[in-house]
Amino acid sequence: MSLLIKQQPRILVVDDEPANLKVLRQVLQDQYRLSFARSGKSALELIEKEPVDLILLDIMMPDMTGFEVCQQLKADSTLRQVPVIFVTALRDTIDEEKGFELGAVDYITKPIVPAIVRARVKTHLSLVQAEALRETQIDLIQRLGRAAEYKDNETGMHVQRMSRYSYVLARAAGIDDESANELLLAAQMHDLGKIAIPDNILLKPGRLDDDEFKQMKTHAKIGADILANPRSQLVALARSIAITHHERWDGAGYPYGLKGSEIPLEGRIAAIADVFDALTSERPYKQAWSVDEAVALLRDESGKHFDPELVELFIENMDEVLSIKAKFAEQISLNRETD
Repeated sequence: MSLLIKQQPRILVVDDEPANLKVLRQVLQDQYRLSFARSGKSALELIEKEPVDLILLDIMMPDMTGFEVCQQLKADSTLRQVPVIFVTALRDTIDEEKGFELGAVDYITKPIVPAIVRARVKTHLSLVQAEALRETQIDLIQRLGRAAEYKDNETGMHVQRMSRYSYVLARAAGIDDESANELLLAAQMHDLGKIAIPDNILLKPGRLDDDEFKQMKTHAKIGADILANPRSQLVALARSIAITHHERWDGAGYPYGLKGSEIPLEGRIAAIADVFDALTSERPYKQAWSVDEAVALLRDESGKHFDPELVELFIENMDEVLSIKAKFAEQISLNRETD
């Protein structure tokens, strides 16, 4: 079937009583594709063959209870994201707590009310769709970051390392894990504007002259322009990093000459992560510096190029930084191997 033809979500209804299956069929068949199973074992076998978007699961069934089915689903990395709604006559709070602990997202009590069933199903499928959109957004962000990086670093490892260094520094600075993960994703687009920089400048095996450096500096604004008018917090964060990661603590950076805390925290973090990785990586115009040499420069530029508090935090977490550096080491591309 063509990918352009949108299919209705598929719901698996699991209940050992045919009458209950019939009722749920009548309630949902006009809006969704339905599959049915009369036992936990049959449900698990069916899911292996036919992906589903949501499961309506009875609890009290012979041989295998709904709790046991849910537990097996959540133990499977490929199935744990499928939302499970228990449909049951059980009303005990303890049973509900157990179901939620096992990973269920909701309870519907029997006898069912059709409007409630439709509303709960619609709500949880909407959440699944929202998560799918989020994953798509992340995927596109990562690809954009790699597209920019590909021009002067085919492996894209700079983006992988620099963004993870940013995460480490953000956590060290007291940023919560969710926000630090947002920074990790957004930082991957810090050099997006390099897409517009000519190769003869980007790949020049020597020092840029004044005109070339002036053109190179435009990549910060270009990246921000590409990410202008963001409709998500993640893209807004990426835009902020793109436009501010070359600002300097002493005000001598570009493009706006921001100084000290005028530079957003995300820009100050990305600046340290970006420079450290650039120094310790080989480029067309230079050899890689040793870690000790790079750390010495960070210390020397503390309070000048970089936020001094963040420099100390970065160095304090150098073991984690070096672990990332080793894990995402540069790899010789297939193109260069065959040249």
